[in-house]
Amino acid sequence: MIHYHLPGLFEFYELYARFLPLFRERRDWFYDWCDIGSIYGAPADCLWGGGRVGFGDADAHDVLALLSEYGISARLTFSNSLLRPEHLTDRRCNKLCALFAGSVLSEAATADKSSDTFKASRAPQNGVIVHSKLLLDYLRETYPELYLVSSTTKVLTRFEDLRTELSRPEFAYVVPDFRLNKSFDSLETLSAREKDKVEFLCNECCPISCTKRALCYENVSRMSLGEKVEDFECYDARFADRSGCRFEGRTYSFSRAMESPAFISVEDIRKLYEPLGFTNFKIEGRSLGSALILEFLLYYLTKPEAQIRVREAIYLDSALDLF
Repeated sequence: MIHYHLPGLFEFYELYARFLPLFRERRDWFYDWCDIGSIYGAPADCLWGGGRVGFGDADAHDVLALLSEYGISARLTFSNSLLRPEHLTDRRCNKLCALFAGSVLSEAATADKSSDTFKASRAPQNGVIVHSKLLLDYLRETYPELYLVSSTTKVLTRFEDLRTELSRPEFAYVVPDFRLNKSFDSLETLSAREKDKVEFLCNECCPISCTKRALCYENVSRMSLGEKVEDFECYDARFADRSGCRFEGRTYSFSRAMESPAFISVEDIRKLYEPLGFTNFKIEGRSLGSALILEFLLYYLTKPEAQIRVREAIYLDSALDLF
């Protein structure tokens, strides 16, 4: 079974509140060879946040109730790489970890969300996507109920670095840099246990030639810490207009992402990765709009002949005007 790890835990709560019932009740519309392994994200203004600047405003108890009902793991994206010891006491981030670990429930939450599906004992195991070793050690000691994911923000572009990361028992999953996606000669040498831990990033928009990916992630970490920094301007030197990572002046385009040598298509998953024993695939998109997230869900999870039915069930009707 292929497991997809989807973006927007807090950011796209309303979309998933509509999509997940369809995914359960109309399984004939969706591929039977895949499921949703997890949904990841973080609320806005989280000190421990990283990767992308979060903007999610959904209530954490509502988020957990939804994912618990559908048996899906929730992951907190806490991949800030610049944390210092004084940041570990952040009340908000600790409260979220405690809630996701199932160790606390507020009185209001238990009153409003008293169904069996919301009880921590019935929920799937949740996790945290992490970069900082400081935070890693703190989470292992304080919230051992949470599994840990090694973040793609580490930019593991060398295969030997990926193999070393996979050997670390503290990580349940490791997300390598997207530039290792097609390194099949090396990837096929991994053991079955190592392959189970690899989580490929399918739809990255950065050019293969990008040399500033780590700096971009570091800039997001500084923003999360409240430092006054400008938006990071990343560009490929080949583009005269300094627009490389924004696809010649445009923002994210799924069709352009598909043209990347590192893009992982549905056909790639079925014909290349699955036969080699790889089963975990991450879809990026926390900073995008819900319309693009829906397109990802249609492309990766939905049978082509049923995609119009999903659109109709989510938003499309005869009265919708675009212009």
